[in-house]
Amino acid sequence: MEVERVQAISKLSMSINTIPYEFIRSENEQPAITTVHGEILEVPTIDLNDPDGEKLVGLIAKAGSEWGLFQIVNHGIPCEVINNLQKVGKEFFELPQEEKEVYAKPQGSKTVEGYGTQLQRELEGKKGWVDHLFHRIWPPSVINYRFWPMNPPSYREANEQYTIYLRKVADKLFKCLSLGLGLEEDAMKASIGGDDIEYLLKINYYPPCPRPDLVLGVVAHTDMSALTLLVPNEVPGLQVSRDCRWYDVKYIPNALIVHIGDQIEIFSNGKYKAVLHRSTVNKDTTRMSWPVFLEPPLDQVIGPHPKFTGKGTPAKYKSKKYGEYMYCKLNKIPQ
Repeated sequence: MEVERVQAISKLSMSINTIPYEFIRSENEQPAITTVHGEILEVPTIDLNDPDGEKLVGLIAKAGSEWGLFQIVNHGIPCEVINNLQKVGKEFFELPQEEKEVYAKPQGSKTVEGYGTQLQRELEGKKGWVDHLFHRIWPPSVINYRFWPMNPPSYREANEQYTIYLRKVADKLFKCLSLGLGLEEDAMKASIGGDDIEYLLKINYYPPCPRPDLVLGVVAHTDMSALTLLVPNEVPGLQVSRDCRWYDVKYIPNALIVHIGDQIEIFSNGKYKAVLHRSTVNKDTTRMSWPVFLEPPLDQVIGPHPKFTGKGTPAKYKSKKYGEYMYCKLNKIPQ
């Protein structure tokens, strides 16, 4: 069965200035109604190269507990490396449709990897205004090059270069977040999977939409991963829930956006908060983003660290294998 891609729907919708009904969100989700207009949210921006290590740990821990989201600058990833990552991703989505379909997620597949449109079941059967490409980029043992585009020819090199730098950033963040909880610097990473933590890249492609006031690119959610490191393009669209209201997040050139995910919230027994966020779209311009989800191996059991439970402090979350957690979340089954 041929799947209709949002990129194709966008072209038709722009020409007739209307959108299919299944993309129109209910009033309690529509961006025009639910966004706080005229106010850009300036989430914490942290210099990852700050020579004062104690200060850096404090800033990251504070952002993790109060926001669940922060932006990092001076992260050590060269602009050229990020630009190349964005360039090859954009070129892939500009290929003829039949070339992209070569990398489509196989029907009935249990993996999320591949080119696709719908990721998870939505309760009202609504659809997000987005196409995507998923594939793992680390460790080598879990990489399936079947889902890495051969065209553009520099796609693999650009992604591999980015991965080298990203791993260093991730390790530093894990250390700071762990120290911020009063643990040893390697405690968090070890509990989440250590060197077996899987890096899952997703490219989000949000084509122009004639009615961005009515649709969402990605519905409100927290990331099921431990940590998410995201490169946006210059088109705004990330929104964060703050005090039950939705705000646009300020775009900072060359910054990485860091999301605390569900697994770190669970590990910290709620001391760090997974951020509730969503994506909006643009009437005139394509928005893209490149999140990398740092995930435990499927059989890794994640639960609250013993330091954060005990007499008078019950565990707020169940310990379970990450694969079970992921299945429940994608299928809207209570955890």
